[in-house]
Amino acid sequence: MGHLRRSAVVDLGSNSVRLVVFEGRGRNPVAIFNEKAVLRLGRGLQETGLLNAEAMEQAATVMNRYHTIARAMHADPFEVLGTAAVRDAVNGPLFVAALERRLPGVPIRVLSGEEEAALSASGVLCGIPEADGVLADIGGGSLEMVNLARGARQQAETLRLGVIRLAERAGGDLARARAIADTELGAVGWLADGTGKDLYVVGGTWRALARMHIAQTGYPLNMIHHYTVSREEMRELTGLIATASRRALERMPGAPRRRLDDLPYAAVVLRRVLRATAARRVVFSANGLREGWYMGLIPPDIRAEDPLLAAARDLAAAYGRDEALPPALLAWTDPLFPAEPAIWQRLRAAVCWMSDIGSHDHPEYRAEQAFLRILRQPGIGMDHPARAYIGFVLALRYDAEPDAPFLALARGLLPPEAVQRATVLGCALRLAYTLSAGTPALLAATRLRVEAALTLQLTVGSGVFAGESVTRRVDRLAQALSVAARTEVAA
Repeated sequence: MGHLRRSAVVDLGSNSVRLVVFEGRGRNPVAIFNEKAVLRLGRGLQETGLLNAEAMEQAATVMNRYHTIARAMHADPFEVLGTAAVRDAVNGPLFVAALERRLPGVPIRVLSGEEEAALSASGVLCGIPEADGVLADIGGGSLEMVNLARGARQQAETLRLGVIRLAERAGGDLARARAIADTELGAVGWLADGTGKDLYVVGGTWRALARMHIAQTGYPLNMIHHYTVSREEMRELTGLIATASRRALERMPGAPRRRLDDLPYAAVVLRRVLRATAARRVVFSANGLREGWYMGLIPPDIRAEDPLLAAARDLAAAYGRDEALPPALLAWTDPLFPAEPAIWQRLRAAVCWMSDIGSHDHPEYRAEQAFLRILRQPGIGMDHPARAYIGFVLALRYDAEPDAPFLALARGLLPPEAVQRATVLGCALRLAYTLSAGTPALLAATRLRVEAALTLQLTVGSGVFAGESVTRRVDRLAQALSVAARTEVAA
């Protein structure tokens, strides 16, 4: 991970104003401070053409606090990004000028719709580099739509379909809001390119829908980033929310009280976007404009790194004992996975890099701690099944039983094939660490072969031998592979 250099950005939005402070210049953004104030600057903009006067006064106080925090945390650069309400309001330039007087030396950049869409896309691609489908980022004043083709940003469009603006344009009439959304989305011809692909959604009101779905379905991992819902399930939820009374909304599990007025409009827009794109599923991203801004700070060579493997190497540097061991482990486990697809090899490489992250934990809790560290680690470019897979492997590497109660969450997120593969890899890593004491030199004196049986080959006089613990772990690995076990000693 990079030096502890800090940067800070304020997202000055139509609904909320948020400060995020990032630490380091690594491939994955590490947010060490995040604070939001709901000011609703864009309230009334549709009718008056002006930013809300009361919100402008509050913004001055909030921005002064954010400036003070950024300076106290030694964040450099510190920048303010204004979005739809600020760029569209007649008094937007006066508001910006007033802020510039209060915050001398702080850049305040009012983004065009194209710039806002580009930053949102960069933020999503930060965590999902191969995203293929349509990105939709909803705020209070606008909806940014971006066509993503296997990680490459294509066409983009900014629509006046933010939740505050849409409610005001529709006069509080949801049927009219649907018609407005259909008209604007219908004018964007390339949305049909999303047919059968994923819809990547960003924005606080849509994240609220994800939290409601998690609460209602009892999903085992309370994490929005990479949360994925089928088209049919999301249409069902948005249809329910768009037709529910306020009283019914209040009683729904997970419904956020501060967003109740916005939820029906967020649901209407998402439902119409699903219709326009014919996307197969919805993938929620916690990354957006602010992370996109951060990605602009880091060098191109770091930006091009695989986010999962970069995070794995960072964890190895922070918690592991020997950074030369993970590549050796990857090669050592190769014989167990012949003709391995690239997607599984990438996960195996990540596991090998993370495989010593419990070395400084209490021995009685290493397995569970390693599992939870991966499952709940922020800012890693992996979906929920990948988190479950890596955590499951690491728990077995630290000698957890595959049916340990705390692993039930992982088993619930993984298909049987993945559980079997994870079991083999976890048993192999447990054996490798028993043999090598976590050192490449001792590991090099051993070798695995899988033919009719699993054979562990040891070099005589190398400091490794087939003691009781080694024999037991060879047997366990062989059992996971459904073959017999053998040990050979070679000169």
